[in-house]
Amino acid sequence: MSTLTLTDDAVERLRTVLTSQNVPEGALRVFVTPGGCSGFSYGMSLEAEPGEDDTVVEQDGVKVVVDAFSLQHLEGAQVDFVDSLMGGGFTVLNPNAAKSCACGQSFDTADASGAPKPCHT
Repeated sequence: MSTLTLTDDAVERLRTVLTSQNVPEGALRVFVTPGGCSGFSYGMSLEAEPGEDDTVVEQDGVKVVVDAFSLQHLEGAQVDFVDSLMGGGFTVLNPNAAKSCACGQSFDTADASGAPKPCHT
């Protein structure tokens, strides 16, 4: 299986965000939690340094960290940064997602192992 990757736009934006938040050597944490209207939800945060059991993906000078639970749902996924008239943000393009919610923040896998919960938008 391939690991998580970033698009060029995501690399550029992540570098900008890390610098503006005064953590240029930090990383973007991408994680999956049970819940959301499709079974699992994506989350992201900035980290000063990875945890002991994290997988660290370094690409073009920026780092992404992923915990073991999340990695099993994110293998082969790609983080992108999309900027549109409605706003912008990091998104996850996940080949493991068998179905996704219209909100783009919730998904389920082919084995339907997630536990759907109502969306609160």
